[in-house]
Amino acid sequence: MAKRRYRRKTKKVGDIAVNLGFMTHEQLNYILSKKAITKQLFGQLCLEEGFLDHEMLARIIAEQYAYEYIVLEEVKDADLLNMFKLDFMSKYLLIPYQKKDGILEIAMAEPALSFDAIDELELLTDLSVSIVIASEPRIKQNLKKVEASQKLLDTVSYDMRLSLVRETDKGEDVLTSETVSAEESPIVKLVDSTILDGIMKRASDIHIEATENGVIIRYRLDGMLHQATDPIDIQYQSPIVSRIKVMAELDIAEKRIPQDGRFKLMVMDQYVDFRVSILPAIFGENVVIRILDRESVASGSGDFQLDGMGLPDSELARIRRMIHAPYGMFLMTGPTGSGKTTTLYRALSEVNSKDVKIVTIEDPVEYQLRGVTQIPVNEKKGLTFAKGLRAVLRHDPDKILVGEIRDPETAQIALQSALTGHLVFTTIHANSSFEVINRFIHMGIEPYNLMSALNCVVAQRLIRVLCDCKEETSHAEKTLVESGLVPQELHDQIFYKAKGCEICKGTGFGGRKAIIELIELDDDMRTLFIDRAPITALKKKALDAGSVFLRMAAIQEVMNGITTLEEANRVTFIDPKGA
Repeated sequence: MAKRRYRRKTKKVGDIAVNLGFMTHEQLNYILSKKAITKQLFGQLCLEEGFLDHEMLARIIAEQYAYEYIVLEEVKDADLLNMFKLDFMSKYLLIPYQKKDGILEIAMAEPALSFDAIDELELLTDLSVSIVIASEPRIKQNLKKVEASQKLLDTVSYDMRLSLVRETDKGEDVLTSETVSAEESPIVKLVDSTILDGIMKRASDIHIEATENGVIIRYRLDGMLHQATDPIDIQYQSPIVSRIKVMAELDIAEKRIPQDGRFKLMVMDQYVDFRVSILPAIFGENVVIRILDRESVASGSGDFQLDGMGLPDSELARIRRMIHAPYGMFLMTGPTGSGKTTTLYRALSEVNSKDVKIVTIEDPVEYQLRGVTQIPVNEKKGLTFAKGLRAVLRHDPDKILVGEIRDPETAQIALQSALTGHLVFTTIHANSSFEVINRFIHMGIEPYNLMSALNCVVAQRLIRVLCDCKEETSHAEKTLVESGLVPQELHDQIFYKAKGCEICKGTGFGGRKAIIELIELDDDMRTLFIDRAPITALKKKALDAGSVFLRMAAIQEVMNGITTLEEANRVTFIDPKGA
């Protein structure tokens, strides 16, 4: 282990990259030429051009300074992580790695930028400090977890409950200007900690509910609600809601009608958007905060492509054929929170190229894509989907994403765009693929015009994925029959159930994956839709054309050991015919 703190560079970065086999001489010369023009850092240029990844760059830096390189995993030693303030570690991009034999090992991404911190570290700890090199993303990932642990939601709530007990003992159950001033800081801490905790736990929604037992805070994790903390006294309900209203620029004085708003925060160098809905109830106003983390999917492993959805190869081939169509409408349907927008972004990422112009209009822009013009709806300023879409068409796009079809005007313009040489990606709320036509008819759209423009309808749901701690289980014959399965055909089938461990926080599940139902609109299917054929006829035709219905897709995930039978029954309707 290297013990000296200060090291001079022993070799040039480019030479090291070539010697390690990470780059060719031609690539090195190209980067050096571009560096002379742009004045960018060598490593940043290599990352942008795709010649190096972050782990390669970390190995090069370690070689350059003669330090040890490590693949930094999650640092779980709480005492180590709490040795220094988060701001200090974020400033110098470092994380305590391990402590042994009186030496504190610090993982850094770029030693040249962090040498000033070494003396301060030794003064704070009274330990000798040694440096190891890790990649910047892995250090930032650990810093995010430190941030989550240092923002202790339960501690804040517990402090508030202790204060409440003392006030109740004194009979002080009426809020005064003095108590409001005293509570302002804890209220801000509580709201901020709740939001940050929700982001770190990858919640999709935060529910703040006024009940007879107090204020309850719940997170929606993987589609299911989980209570975040013990109930908070109801006297804090109004300050909590007021704080959220201030953040979302809503009317604090209005407590009798629903309100909707939004706000944006910068969290660990990432923008996160929030949509707020406030609803009056009998015990006070309830709040739901929808978290729209633009970086959440992009920060996962692999490229932001359709491959990352884990779809069967046959379905992947069918959906890819649809998104590469020259014109028409690619329509997705499903309830709120079923991952429609994320799938459309994956599709756009695949068709995005330098010779294609893609324009999106969304409410709001959830993820940012390079090379794509993205327009946020702003109804307060008069920029609606319909007005924005009209303006978009004047910019000569090849492909258009309309975040959601909500009204007849938007539907009409989107259909006309699909009929005039554009490929339109969009979503609409409907319970199933076959009910989409009814939604459009209710908007005044003629079935013939809809069918002429529509290439396909994709219904989507999200199903929870079992954690690795899953256990084998068996189901009674009655349960299988009630689930639409044939017990005689499942003698050798292995089923699994959720168990729960430290990794999955006792839930037994680790994230969600998409299941889809893709209905292609060929001439025969269009005729059936226009003639308002019964659902059974539409399903038979779709099945013959190779469609896999949502129920069938969910059951297949059960058979593959990905999820439980109970989860499949929760997400999809039970149909003895498998449709």
